[in-house]
Amino acid sequence: MAGTTPGTPGPPSATPGTPRVLRAMNDRAALDLLLAHGPLSRTRIGKLTGLSKPTASQLLARLEAAGLVVATGTSEGRPGPNAQLYAVNAQAAHVAGLDVTPERILAAVADVTGATVGEFEVRTPGRAGQGVVRQVTEAIDGAAKAAGVTRAQLHRVVIGTPGAFDPGTGRLRYASHLPGWHSPTLLDELAAVLPMPVEYENDVNLAAIAEQRLGAAREHDDFVLLWDQEGIGAALVIGGRLHRGWTGGAGELGFLPVPGTPLVRQVTKANSGGFQELAGVQSVPRIAKQLGIDTPEQPYLQVATSLLARAAADESGDEQLAQLLRQFAQRLAIGLSSVVAVLDPGLIVLSGALFPAGGEPLRALIQSELAELAASRPRLALGEVHEHPVLRGALESALASARDEVFDTSR
Repeated sequence: MAGTTPGTPGPPSATPGTPRVLRAMNDRAALDLLLAHGPLSRTRIGKLTGLSKPTASQLLARLEAAGLVVATGTSEGRPGPNAQLYAVNAQAAHVAGLDVTPERILAAVADVTGATVGEFEVRTPGRAGQGVVRQVTEAIDGAAKAAGVTRAQLHRVVIGTPGAFDPGTGRLRYASHLPGWHSPTLLDELAAVLPMPVEYENDVNLAAIAEQRLGAAREHDDFVLLWDQEGIGAALVIGGRLHRGWTGGAGELGFLPVPGTPLVRQVTKANSGGFQELAGVQSVPRIAKQLGIDTPEQPYLQVATSLLARAAADESGDEQLAQLLRQFAQRLAIGLSSVVAVLDPGLIVLSGALFPAGGEPLRALIQSELAELAASRPRLALGEVHEHPVLRGALESALASARDEVFDTSR
């Protein structure tokens, strides 16, 4: 499929175990340490890698000559002579990530250290006729310009959308609400105008990557991320890898039939299902109205987050607000119990706008309710990547691939 992850690599350029490969392994270890710790001295790099001082010196000289590290100053203020510090050269590579919704495309560019150096937003309501390719290139070029680079200087782009591109047909599925993105030639058209490798990923999967690299799922190889914002969905990480399913539809929990709602047939045409109706964003104001809580006539997401935040912060003992939080938690636990029965995850990360609004009170109620419905007892945690988690996940995904390419000194 045009524009997706590159295929199987060719034969290795060097035999495993040769000095060339061992040097490359040491180089990568040093670069990863510099990314994790920031500027380090030659002595410190030697201690952290287990290399001798002369070997560490040769390594740094090699990486500096390759343009991968730069001298950044000295370790002033420490006992003894000041030591030269080294850091990863932030200009060694740049990547872009895009977060696509029906309302806008948000793009960002990060340098190889992971620092975001440029952002740009393209508003898209009513612009489907202008063409997705034009919108995507406008977003990428805007973020690149803000970062001081050009489109051609980007090593990789990762685009996050609702739904998933079917690996068999190349068409977007499970996202009928995203106008203009369903052309069977779209990926080929984008590949023709974007000179770098481009990957396409489900938005909730990218939020899971962000949590796995930077947030609540660090050091977890098996977890589920439940997303509840405009839509409800999940990302499934098994053995440290995303499970996408045969058509890319794994985790489309909004379509899950659940008790408490009518059975929805032809769910892809309705773009909804039982769990979306039971515990999606639109359910919160409905519960509130049933309980007699005043609900303003505003968009569902705005009303839902406001109501949940009020309920979570209430200290007056308002029974209506307490019931709102309790009933919403019960609904979420119903769907999660099916996920737990099938996957038995050790951790469930709660992400999307509704969970920060409900906060710890909502999390604790879901945890308690799930203990009544599920045979196993996974730990529930609130997501920790709060600012644009889909976009952050897109950048992290692009960075992982770009670093593998740029930091490979065995070639």
